[in-house]
Amino acid sequence: MAFSSILSIALVLTPGSEAFLSARGAMPLASSRAVASPAAFRSTSLAPRQQCNTKSSKMSTAAAPKVAGGSTAAPVPAAASAPSVKPPPQMYQNAVDIGQKKASGSVAKLFLMGIISGCHIGFGALLAVSIGGNCPGLLATNPGLQKIIFGAFGLPFGLFMTVVGGGELFTGNTAVVTAAVIEGKASIGGLLKNWVCSYLGNFVGSLLLVFLAVQGGVVVNPGSAMGIATAKTSLTFVQAFARGILCNWLVCMAVWMSVSASDAAGKFFAIFLPISAFVALGLDHSVANMFLIPLGMALGAGVTWSQFLLANLLPVTLGNIVGGAVAVCGLYSGAFGSLFGKK
Repeated sequence: MAFSSILSIALVLTPGSEAFLSARGAMPLASSRAVASPAAFRSTSLAPRQQCNTKSSKMSTAAAPKVAGGSTAAPVPAAASAPSVKPPPQMYQNAVDIGQKKASGSVAKLFLMGIISGCHIGFGALLAVSIGGNCPGLLATNPGLQKIIFGAFGLPFGLFMTVVGGGELFTGNTAVVTAAVIEGKASIGGLLKNWVCSYLGNFVGSLLLVFLAVQGGVVVNPGSAMGIATAKTSLTFVQAFARGILCNWLVCMAVWMSVSASDAAGKFFAIFLPISAFVALGLDHSVANMFLIPLGMALGAGVTWSQFLLANLLPVTLGNIVGGAVAVCGLYSGAFGSLFGKK
C-alpha cells in the first residue's frame, strides 16, 4: 500500500507517467487512475486551503461596508482617543470659554457660588491647620518636612472640591475671566461683576466656616492658628504683595491645568502639585487668608481688623490679581492668544 501511494503521487507530479507505466506493465492505466487521479489529488489537497480562503473572504466582505455600485469600501480606522490633558493652545482656549461663562453669570449666582468656594478653601485651610499645624515637635526638629505635610494636607483638597464641585474662586477668576476679555468674549463690566461678587462671596464663606470651626471646637492646636495670623500680618506691604503674586501664579496654573484635564485623577494631580508647593513655600492666598487670619483672631491672636485688612488682605489681593491676570493669563495670551495681535 505504501508503494502504491508513493507511485500515485509520482503519477500526479510527472506528466505522461501513466502511459509509460501502463506500457511497461508496471501498472494498468485504469488502476493508476483508480488509485489517485490528478484531479482528485488536487481537489483533496487544496480543499482545506480553499475553505480557509472562502471563510476569510466572507469575513473581509462582511467587515467592509458597501458603497454605491456594489463595491466594497476600505475599512474605517478607529478614532483616536482624546488626550487626558489638552495641549497648551487648547488649554488657553478652554480658559477663554470658561471665563466667558463666568463673566455672563448673574450677580446672585456668582455671589452664592463664591460663598461655596470660600467654604471649600476654608475646609482645606482648616485641615492644614489641624494636621500640619499640629506637629510642634516636627516643626522644631525638621521644619522642611513639617512644611511638606502642611502643604500636602488641606488646601489641595479645598481647591479640588471647587474645581470638581463647582464654584467661583476669585483668585482663579483673575486669570480665566481676563482671558475672555482679551479675546473679546467678555466685557470689562462682566469682569468687574465677576471679581467683586466672587470676592465678597469668598469672604462670607470663609467667615462662615470660621464661626462653625470655633463653635464646634475642632481646632486642636489654637496656638498654630494664632501664630499664622500674627506672622501674616507682620509682613511689610511689599512682602505681602510679592508673595501674593507668586502664590496666585501657582494657583492659576493649578486651575488652568485642572479644568483642561478630562478625568478626576488628572484634575487632582494638576491641583495637588502647585497648591502644595505654594503652601509649603509660605506664600499668601487672599481667600485662604480670609479664613486663616480671622480664625487666629477668634482664638485669641493679638491682631486687629485693620491690621488684617490693610497689612495683609489688601496687598495680597493686589498681588493675586497681578499673578493671575499678568503672570498667567498675560503670558499665555501673548503666546497663544491675541494680546499682541492676531493669533
